[in-house]
Amino acid sequence: MDARRIRRGLSAAGAAALDLLFPPACELCGGPSRGHLCEACRARILPREARLCCRVCGKLLIEADRAAGATDPLCAGCRKHPPAFTLARSAAAFHGPAGTLVRAVKYGGRTWIADVLAALAAQCFRDSFDGAAVDLAVPVPLHPARELARGFNQSALLAAGVARRLGVPMRTDLLRRVRETQTQTRMDRAGRRENMRGAFEAAPGAGARLAGKTVLVVDDVMTTGSTLDACAAALREAGAARVLALSAARD
Repeated sequence: MDARRIRRGLSAAGAAALDLLFPPACELCGGPSRGHLCEACRARILPREARLCCRVCGKLLIEADRAAGATDPLCAGCRKHPPAFTLARSAAAFHGPAGTLVRAVKYGGRTWIADVLAALAAQCFRDSFDGAAVDLAVPVPLHPARELARGFNQSALLAAGVARRLGVPMRTDLLRRVRETQTQTRMDRAGRRENMRGAFEAAPGAGARLAGKTVLVVDDVMTTGSTLDACAAALREAGAARVLALSAARD
């Protein structure tokens, strides 16, 4: 029996009664928990260290990058190809508990875990974006065929939770993916940039709703930033004044 699925459809009293029969279990270790994660597993999800990250994309800097940009720390990628987003940050490292949660949503269909990731991402925004204010949140869209096959867009679930916590609207009708892209697992940074070229565009009529706005584009995982960069470029071209990028995990 999946007590979590049943609990979601019950009243508060019904959920409390179900908790007595089937105490909530931690999504990571399976142990007793008051929510989706037990305290021990939650403590294992460490925030990324901003002190050693690229000022723009948040990538951890190698020693050469730090030496080259002692007064303005930038990674080699942002130096060579400045992204369309102003700032990008990720809540946690993908290789660890955060990655396990992302895969549980994306490939396991455990969509309720997206709210756990949204809480982490929203806290990352508060901690890492220097008090920046955004007008709306936009998820990275899936190609319609991919979303139909999966049944949901994990980035939209994540963006909804982030937007709710930041008190801004989440819009899925402003940006669309117009070209299906190849899997990027084995691609280098240049390959990913080329793969994402022209993959996104603003929806018809979106310009009036984006004009002069600061937009937060949200994804589940960031690797090189090529996907978020392509989304930001499409939003900027449509009239957004500024685009910030946020992900739950960084590969």
